[in-house]
Amino acid sequence: MKVLIVGAGPGGLTAALSLHEAGIDVEVYEAAQTLRPLGVGINCLPHSARELVELGLGDALDATAVRTRELVYANKFGQTVWREDRGEWAGYRWPQYSVHRGRLQMLLWETALQRLGRERLHTDHSLVRFEQTDADVVAYFESRPVGASGGSAGERRSGSGESRGSVRADLLIAADGIHSAVRRQLYPDEGPPLWNGAILWRGVTRAKPFLTGASMVQAGHEWQKFVCYPISRIGDDGLQDINWIAEIKYRDRSKFDREDWNRPGRLDDFLPQFESWNFGWLDCPALVRGAAQCFEFPMIDRDPLPAWTHGRVTLLGDAAHPMYPIGSNGASQAIIDARVLAWRLATGADWREALRLYEDERRPATARIVAANRGNGPDQVLQIAEERAPRGFARDVEEAIPRAELEAIANQYKAMAGFDKERLNTRPSYSVKSEAR
Repeated sequence: MKVLIVGAGPGGLTAALSLHEAGIDVEVYEAAQTLRPLGVGINCLPHSARELVELGLGDALDATAVRTRELVYANKFGQTVWREDRGEWAGYRWPQYSVHRGRLQMLLWETALQRLGRERLHTDHSLVRFEQTDADVVAYFESRPVGASGGSAGERRSGSGESRGSVRADLLIAADGIHSAVRRQLYPDEGPPLWNGAILWRGVTRAKPFLTGASMVQAGHEWQKFVCYPISRIGDDGLQDINWIAEIKYRDRSKFDREDWNRPGRLDDFLPQFESWNFGWLDCPALVRGAAQCFEFPMIDRDPLPAWTHGRVTLLGDAAHPMYPIGSNGASQAIIDARVLAWRLATGADWREALRLYEDERRPATARIVAANRGNGPDQVLQIAEERAPRGFARDVEEAIPRAELEAIANQYKAMAGFDKERLNTRPSYSVKSEAR
């Protein structure tokens, strides 16, 4: 069996490494001309960290990422609403990693180069279209035009680059992101992503550690929020790279062009609203000012699809289920998709049944997360605190929200999103290793 993967993000590369480990012939085709460590911070929750560790990447992750120790929710005055241990400090057998997305992608890419070989990894191949028959699937590629980059380039229609020819395979896995060309061919009338009125300004700042030096903080409420967490170890200079996100949700959605979805941000558009958010233990405006640059993103997703698999073609990651970046789940779910899909293909007698079982497991699960994130997921505790105690707490949060209510919200999201501790710690592995390896 030969499998063709479109897209060399974390999901696509995890799928490639997993399929290769299982002895399945796989090649990756990526639209970017050169892979570079671009982006900002992401989190790999314990269920996805387990998959990366079982692929043999634990030591490499520890060299570049932070093992997140705790999650702290705070109101707009910096008062703690909810705090919980994370990763192994919470009793998981695997950590939660906070990491620069570009560094994670480059780690996966370099590992794929070593294990698969350069001849199986192709850059500057932008998918134009695909065709399939009873016997195979054929993908047609073109080069990316000079000057084209990431971001909304995924919306570019075909015909603007030079032909890269065609490739035949038994299966095509689309891991080509929220603007997936494969998804667009399967669902041509779907239209653009859906915007919820929130804008995220994101950056990375070299700064002094806060709290434990491995803490993730979410402060504010549904309409204004600040998120930050370290994505590097503390250096000899006593500083570390801290990823931050300033979020404002607008009732008037005409203020921003939602389709200009990855552009340099302007501090004047959001920093004044955060000027008073210096909590002593965390100085939000100082973090923003310390960044070399920031980028602006609308908070977008898509409605769940009725089907991911069409014959020999299936979807994975953001191509299948783009979701709001709430609950730290986007990259994690793509990695889980990849591992489940590879496991099904490696252990199934028939690829049709393997794709059916993959979709039966992953499509309903991710649809539930999309819906939960639209309802603020575990972050709803912040809005509850804002509504019940808009002026803050005189003593502690339990004046407004019982601990049992907060704990139930956290635990329900973990179970729904697939990282319930007991279930994760005891379920069998998705790893399948070929005897030839």
